[in-house]
Amino acid sequence: MNRFPDVRIDNPWVTSKRGEKNPVDPYRPAGYFTEQEYAGPGSTHDFATILLANNECPFRCLMCDLWKNTTDEPVPPGAIPEQIRFALAGLPRTSHLKLYNSGSFFDTRAIPPADYPAVARLVSHCEMVVVESHPHFIGDHTLFFRDLLRPVLLQVAVGLETVHPEVLHRLNKKMDLAEFERSIGFLSSHGITSRAFILLRPPFLSEKEGILWANKSIDFAFSKGVQTCVVIPVRSGNGALDVLARQSYFAQPDIRSLEAVMEYGLGLDAGPVFADLWDIDRFSSCESCLEQRKERLLTMNLNQCLIPPVNCSCSGS
Repeated sequence: MNRFPDVRIDNPWVTSKRGEKNPVDPYRPAGYFTEQEYAGPGSTHDFATILLANNECPFRCLMCDLWKNTTDEPVPPGAIPEQIRFALAGLPRTSHLKLYNSGSFFDTRAIPPADYPAVARLVSHCEMVVVESHPHFIGDHTLFFRDLLRPVLLQVAVGLETVHPEVLHRLNKKMDLAEFERSIGFLSSHGITSRAFILLRPPFLSEKEGILWANKSIDFAFSKGVQTCVVIPVRSGNGALDVLARQSYFAQPDIRSLEAVMEYGLGLDAGPVFADLWDIDRFSSCESCLEQRKERLLTMNLNQCLIPPVNCSCSGS
């Protein structure tokens, strides 16, 4: 079988494989929670995360399942601040906040710039606010929002995904490595820090290749000035990936591969490297060691130090 399917992976193909979206209330966030994140040797931050509900991202990335909690049209003016207000009322007060919106914060059809001042006022108690964006939208609106936030620091999370050129092209992200590099350079030149999202085993890669290219992607991100890398194991369930899985072009990575990439990233000592532990149970087929591996990954996330590997018979399989 060829490495890549004989089909054009584009917006119509990706959307044709989808199921139905979930009901969305434009005045309520899709979710909100608090978790800890490494803040330096021996310390952590309490980080609140608000998952904003808004218009679907215009990029129909092959691996994305975030479209499930988006609207088909822009939300009304004032809806985004109301979502944030509602979530903050139900969260403990924290000095660090992520505003993730299943797309790009600086996409004006997702987050209206007219709402930026209200958003900035709502988060003025924070030390840092993290938003996410496709490189295409990083520019003047980014600087406008940064200026409204001051003295609150802004960090932008950007999906690098993979530095494998053929795979990146087939993710339908409509971004190349040069554009990623330019966006990180733009942020750095304006005093804005960044984090990179990196995929572990995107479609068209074997388990071994998945580890190799995740490691290469971490190298690339840090070399271009990214401060933090987040490794995300690719999960099925968005429609398109399920089709590719049935055709043997995709398989979910193993939790042990995530451990291996974390070991590599932490060994670089180039900046924080985090494993995304969302829905992590699905990446293990061994109930005997799952809890130990989850605890190991969480500990490495919080301490940014290597700890001894988990001993289990499955490690030799």
